[in-house]
Amino acid sequence: MNNLLRLEEGVARIVTDDPWTLVRTLEGDLPTGPLVLPLAGWLTRRFEHNPARDAVWLGPDDEVESLKPWARLLPMIAVDFPSFRDGRGYSQAYLLRTRLGWTGELRAIGDVLRDQLSHMRQCGFDSFAVREDKSAEDALKGLAGMSVSYGRSVIEPRPLFRRR
Repeated sequence: MNNLLRLEEGVARIVTDDPWTLVRTLEGDLPTGPLVLPLAGWLTRRFEHNPARDAVWLGPDDEVESLKPWARLLPMIAVDFPSFRDGRGYSQAYLLRTRLGWTGELRAIGDVLRDQLSHMRQCGFDSFAVREDKSAEDALKGLAGMSVSYGRSVIEPRPLFRRR
């Protein structure tokens, strides 16, 4: 994936050697190498292939709990934002981190813009596939945009008044 940012030890970096190929539909021949498959396709293929080989992406209507039996096997989970106006992916990320205890790479894909990155980070995302028509260098600034969060989040569960 182009325009990929990843947090490594709390520092955001542009990734140039991402091995994953995002597959939007399962029609035709699939590319070789590590794939990021839609949930329905991944669930179908998990019996045909090693379930730990491919990653999965969740659409806005997909249930996070459907991954519970296999979460520990997955190398990565991506959450799709079909539109910057669709906030369901924030809830999915929060649930993956808090309810399922997911500690692996959690990637935001789709209509991902600079203005969203700080909030995505608060919800538990640690990699971001910024929209291809936007600058990854500029998007890095979006991750440094807010230094203090007043409310609770995945990365800081205590509200500001409890941190004093």
